[in-house]
Amino acid sequence: MKFENSKYSKLLKYKKIEFSFGTIYTTQHFVISELNEGIHVDYHIASELISRFSEEIRKGIKIGYIANRMNSYSFEPQLWLDFNNEYDFLVATAIVSYNDFSYLNSTIEKHFFQKSMKRCHSLDEAIEWMCKLEEFKTQISRK
Repeated sequence: MKFENSKYSKLLKYKKIEFSFGTIYTTQHFVISELNEGIHVDYHIASELISRFSEEIRKGIKIGYIANRMNSYSFEPQLWLDFNNEYDFLVATAIVSYNDFSYLNSTIEKHFFQKSMKRCHSLDEAIEWMCKLEEFKTQISRK
C-alpha cells in the first residue's frame, strides 16, 4: 500500500519529495521511501538523499527510516555498513516487504545494519512500530 493511500497520510503531517528514482515522505520522526521498480540503490542514490537532507543531518536530528518496498528493486547491502560508519542520524529502520523474496533480502540487509531493523509485512505495522520507539513515542491523533 502506498503511504498516500494509507490512513497515516491523514493522521501525520508530512512532506512529499519526488526524485527520479522514487518518492520520499518526511514526517516529524521518520521518513518513508517508495522507490521505483527496477532501480538499483547504490552510492549515487544514497549520496543524492544525503545531500538533500544534509541540513537536518548537520542539526543532529535523529530519525527513523521506513522502506516501503511495493516495487521490486535491488539494494547494495554494503551501503548499510558505510552508512553506519559515516552517519549517526538514523535511530532505526523498518523494511516493508510484500513478497517472500523481498523479505529474504531484508533478512540479509539486517545483518549489515548495526541499529534496530524490523522486517514488516505491512506499512501499518512499520509505522506503528516506529511510533512506539522510545526515542519518538509519537502520539498519532485520531482526526
